[in-house]
Amino acid sequence: MGKPSVWSSNRFWRRSATWVTGVSAVLLILLTFDSMSQMQMGTEQDIKNKVDKRIPSPVVINYKIDYQLNRKRGHEVPIIGGMDANGNSKYEEKEKFFGRDDYSEKEARELIHLGKLTIQAKNCMDCHTLLGNGAYYAPDLTKAWLDPNWNTLAPAYGGKEYAIAAFLQNPPAMAMHERKMPNLGITKKEAKAVVAYLKFMSAIDTNGFPRNFGKIKGAVDAWK
Repeated sequence: MGKPSVWSSNRFWRRSATWVTGVSAVLLILLTFDSMSQMQMGTEQDIKNKVDKRIPSPVVINYKIDYQLNRKRGHEVPIIGGMDANGNSKYEEKEKFFGRDDYSEKEARELIHLGKLTIQAKNCMDCHTLLGNGAYYAPDLTKAWLDPNWNTLAPAYGGKEYAIAAFLQNPPAMAMHERKMPNLGITKKEAKAVVAYLKFMSAIDTNGFPRNFGKIKGAVDAWK
């Protein structure tokens, strides 16, 4: 009889399983640490130093936010404060947000936090999605700040943020969809905070999520 094949050896398969399990565990640990670092929120100093962070500092609400195709990555990415010749954020061009462009990190963080609490208290996720979480009855809100529909309403309200805030306080009066949003009793203060939260969300690099958002006519130049 010939020499037994290695493929029929229990010892070979036990060793292989041990090596595969060990390598997989190491890779999982490395990926976990990488994910944790990617999810850390940036600081105001990062923006001043023009350091890209997947989750920027809350003071990003002081800046103009756009959404452009990054050809190297193959999908759109947030562009904060203008775009340089290489398609990266310049962190220079500011934009008035409810009349100001000088919110401190503390002020911006508190405003965004109130917006988050309001969204939770009003059970917005029962109809909407954020970062893919929630229900699919109403539009995804991950990049709602960048929806070009608000630009058409902005002149009548003195700015996009005022138009969104007005809608949140009385949705039936500004219905833009067959599935009309009910009046949730959102106050003026809460509306401002929710708009801040939505603007902050639009600045998060979500690897092109939600897909096809950039294909909305007028949203970005890349798909025209």
